[in-house]
Amino acid sequence: MMLVQTHVAPSLIHGMGLFASQLIPQGTAIWKFEAGFDRKFPPAQLRSLPASAQEHIRWFAFVGKEDGNAVLSGDHACFMNHSAAPNTGTVAAQQKSVTTVALRDIAAGEEITCNYFDFDADAPRKLGGNI
Repeated sequence: MMLVQTHVAPSLIHGMGLFASQLIPQGTAIWKFEAGFDRKFPPAQLRSLPASAQEHIRWFAFVGKEDGNAVLSGDHACFMNHSAAPNTGTVAAQQKSVTTVALRDIAAGEEITCNYFDFDADAPRKLGGNI
């Protein structure tokens, strides 16, 4: 669940992107998994869904590297685009990627980005040759 004010708009990176609606100071928590709002799909459950549902989830969710669960955000977090030099990430001391924070100040109107390879086992498929 997004913890800061954001909006979706056309992106120079890819399609639509997620943008800060206000200044987000460095270190601010911006996203956290919230059970009941965000959803985890274990691999067996994902495979049991109709093909169109699987396709939707695989496009908008990330696949956890540690457990293989597809995590689908209940809000616009799914519009966060990849960057090799992202402005968000996790704190190195965290054992698991539970909370995403601003790695530097993010200006109002700036696109919010993350490095898919840090947390998404499906990153190579999603990015293809666009790495």
